[in-house]
Amino acid sequence: MISVQTNDFDLGHEYQMLRQDADGDGAIVTFTGLVRDFNNSGSVSMIRLEHYPGMTEKSLMNICSDARKRWELGQIRLIHRVGFIGANEQIVFVGVSSKHRKSAFEAAEFIMDYLKTNAPIWKQEGTATGMKWVESKQSDQTAASRWQK
Repeated sequence: MISVQTNDFDLGHEYQMLRQDADGDGAIVTFTGLVRDFNNSGSVSMIRLEHYPGMTEKSLMNICSDARKRWELGQIRLIHRVGFIGANEQIVFVGVSSKHRKSAFEAAEFIMDYLKTNAPIWKQEGTATGMKWVESKQSDQTAASRWQK
């Protein structure tokens, strides 16, 4: 299930939903991303995420479909928040269930690497000098490149 939303999410509830629907899977891997309160040039008080409704959800569905082609997975739960989000607040949740832990770990990492590099979501950071657009990082591109066939 995919959600692009402004509201925060309940981590415990999301885990319980994955577990409830895991149908005998032996592994559940979750990742929760938080808004960092710093960047390379100082402190960050908040971020603003923009996206194209419809396009974003389709893109996220495609990456989950791609993950299913690569690994034998049970459930996938992906939440990405948009709008204004304060420092230290939750921004993203990725949850994956599988029969075996290796598939669940790899699929969750694959999905996160995609989100950092290819999802049609754009970020601005609120700093002491105002809002600044965030450019992609080479380290994120390098991490994502290992999944290319």
